[in-house]
Amino acid sequence: MSADPETRCTAFDGHRRIASGPLSEVAPRVRAELDARPNASVMIFADDDSQRIDVDLRGTVAEVAARVAPAEKGPGRPKLGVVPREVTLLPRHWEWLSAQAGGASVALRRLVEAARKDPREQARFARDAAFRFTSLLAGNAPGFEEAMRALYAGDRAAFEVHTAAWPPDVRAHALAIAAPGLGDVS
Repeated sequence: MSADPETRCTAFDGHRRIASGPLSEVAPRVRAELDARPNASVMIFADDDSQRIDVDLRGTVAEVAARVAPAEKGPGRPKLGVVPREVTLLPRHWEWLSAQAGGASVALRRLVEAARKDPREQARFARDAAFRFTSLLAGNAPGFEEAMRALYAGDRAAFEVHTAAWPPDVRAHALAIAAPGLGDVS
């Protein structure tokens, strides 16, 4: 996955956290790490969903920084990032959507935003993100399977017990990602 320069992310070299923040700040720090340690095994994860972010890290720190720098904003309408896709619905669904204030697109956006704010949906999303991250960095760690059962059961105490032997940076990041899925709202 490639990401926007403002995407919040965290980079790891193996089990050690290198940097966290907007991609425009993290990517140059990763390049510097690779300069200092050419054999580093670096992965960058989006903080919201734990998807891996692909960044072109070739060249110098300055070249990487220039590639991931936020675009200058000029006058005119901002780019909204709208992506057209096809949606298949029954005629009665299209009729209902068309009758909504603002039309079908506005109604669909409102429905999606309402669903994203649902605490159950946020908990599911957090558990899936934590699983995605931990599978890559702690899949062979002691207690991994038990930790995943605790994660999907929403049992924070058991999750903490089963991740206690994990590398500290991996454990801390996993707990932060998983928090909404473990009953935390922080």
